[in-house]
Amino acid sequence: MSWKGFSLDSATSERRRPGASRVTAVKILIAGGFGAGKTTLVGAISEIPPLTTEAIMTAAGVGVDDTGGVPGKSTTTVAMDFGRITIAEDLILYLFGTPGQNRFWFMWDELARGALGAVVIVDTRRIEDSFAALDFFEHLGLPYLAAVNCFEGAPRYDAEEVRQALAIAGHVPLALFDARSRDSVRQTLIAVAEHALRTLTAGRPRP
Repeated sequence: MSWKGFSLDSATSERRRPGASRVTAVKILIAGGFGAGKTTLVGAISEIPPLTTEAIMTAAGVGVDDTGGVPGKSTTTVAMDFGRITIAEDLILYLFGTPGQNRFWFMWDELARGALGAVVIVDTRRIEDSFAALDFFEHLGLPYLAAVNCFEGAPRYDAEEVRQALAIAGHVPLALFDARSRDSVRQTLIAVAEHALRTLTAGRPRP
C-alpha cells in the first residue's frame, strides 16, 4: 500500500525517517457511545503505550451517567484516549478516542481539528447511543466509517439491518469488527483511511 502523492493539508503532516521515504502522519478520531469500545480499540492496536484518561465513576455521576446496558463498567474517559499505529512504511495513524459521556462532548470540536476521518463504534445493545457521533461527523463533513463492535453478549444483526437502523447513506462504509482484536482493528482503520482519501480525491467538501 502506498500513500504517496496525496496532499492532505491540515489533516496530515509529513516527515522523513533516516534512510526512509517521506512518511505521512494522519489523525483519525475514534468515537461512539459510552462503553462502546473506544478505549479498548486504541489499546488493542497502539504500538506505543496508549495514553488514557479513564476515571473511576463515582456516586456523583448517578443520574448523570447512563450505565444501562453496560452494568459492569466502572470507569469513563474524561478527555481522550491516544495511540499510534504504523499502517504502512509511509503511513502512520494517530488515534484520538473521544469521550462518550454527554457532559464531555465539549471536547469533540477540539479533537476533530485536523482529522482526516473517524470511526464510529456501534454497540448493538445501545444502538441509539451512536446517533450523536454520526450526526456530529455528518454536520462537520468529516468522512467516517460505522464499525459494529461484535463481542460475546451483543445482539447480532445483518449489516444491512444495522445500516437501516443507523440511517446512514450508502456511500458510508459499515464494518463488523472486534475492538479487542488487533487484526480486526487494523483492517477497520485501513478501511476508514481509504474511505477518507477517496472522499478527498473525489473533491467532496471538508470542514
